[in-house]
Amino acid sequence: MRRAQFGLALLLATGCLWNPVLLMADEPFRPAPGSFPPLEKAHTYRGELVFVDHANRRGSLRVQGSGMFFRNDPHPFAMLPCGIVRYHGAPADLRDVPLGTILHVHAFLPPDPQISSVPVLPVDNRAKDANHNRGAGIFPAENHVLLLEDEPSRCLREGSVWKLQEVECQNNTGTLLATLEPPEASSAKVDPEKLTFDAATRIWRGRECLGIEDLVQEGLWPASGKQSLAAQAVHLGLTWKPTPDGVFTRFHISDIWLDDTALTQATRRQTETHKAFIRSRWMPARVDAVEYGKFGRATVTATLFGGMDPSLYADFQASTSAMINAVENTLKHTHGAYGAAHMASRGTILDVTRSTDAVPLGSSGLQIRFETDLIIEGIRTGRIVRIRPGGWPQVQVPREEYLDDAANPDERFPTPAIFPKY
Repeated sequence: MRRAQFGLALLLATGCLWNPVLLMADEPFRPAPGSFPPLEKAHTYRGELVFVDHANRRGSLRVQGSGMFFRNDPHPFAMLPCGIVRYHGAPADLRDVPLGTILHVHAFLPPDPQISSVPVLPVDNRAKDANHNRGAGIFPAENHVLLLEDEPSRCLREGSVWKLQEVECQNNTGTLLATLEPPEASSAKVDPEKLTFDAATRIWRGRECLGIEDLVQEGLWPASGKQSLAAQAVHLGLTWKPTPDGVFTRFHISDIWLDDTALTQATRRQTETHKAFIRSRWMPARVDAVEYGKFGRATVTATLFGGMDPSLYADFQASTSAMINAVENTLKHTHGAYGAAHMASRGTILDVTRSTDAVPLGSSGLQIRFETDLIIEGIRTGRIVRIRPGGWPQVQVPREEYLDDAANPDERFPTPAIFPKY
């Protein structure tokens, strides 16, 4: 008896006894459906964009691991409903990002694995070694993306900058030795990275678009051989191309922005592209509450999704007309055969409030209250909707971007079957 009591005391003292609280602490984070998950809990990785299904907000990346990059199978991902894409430092849609672009990913486990549009993997998949040729980490289970951004967007967000140390050029093709410098001075050594360029690489200076040959003609780069670039600060657009000489992982430069004016121009162009896109597809939002009245009347409270240009949010004003339509997690409009406005609830924005708390990524922090005299079924608490202020154009979206009568489950909830198994 005493031995048993001593053994129990030892287990309690060492924490070896089964403890559900401790076990829960070891479980990986999985966001709740419809939530705005904290960015700091996301798993991060980067890779090459190799496939896009823009209508369903999903695609595939060749994720960088420790092995041979070209051997890595495309890894499917899906955007969370509130997920943000950024390209050239501006909001974007997946359709805006060229294939081959190197993207940085902040992703989570599927909020609801049963309706995931990409394969659901074991939660420890990122720790598994894909074999000695590829390494670990290239198939993470965290494949539902909150933030997807290209190299300039990541650098602008973090405040980091590329510094060109040396160029080696021959026939407008060659390599750059560059270091990615952190936003604040640090004593930590930054290892240089060798990147390739060729005659197709675009050089942006002010409002000009130049080629490698232009830098050579101006005497800024050598026609042949090496030259120091004295830590010239630039922004880089990165992609990947097969590399000769037995080098398996070396990224390629698609664009070089030599100054702030050049990158600002790229950001402005992409911002205008995205503004036109959102105005034609409507602003996505999450329904926070629905107060039902009589005979179909209701007041809807919804939080607008984040990551958009401020001018879009400025169009949401109290006492103005608006429409709300139900959408799926892919942000596809429901029952859009006659246009998104055909089935949408019409009404008036009662008020617009801005949160005074810290706003998580994915949320705008703006909440609207909307009153309608005919609420539709899809507008329920926790569901995703799209909202059109009265001043936005009323247009027809293409067939691949809306559900017909939403009776087909495969159309409402795309399956992972589209992705090949390598």
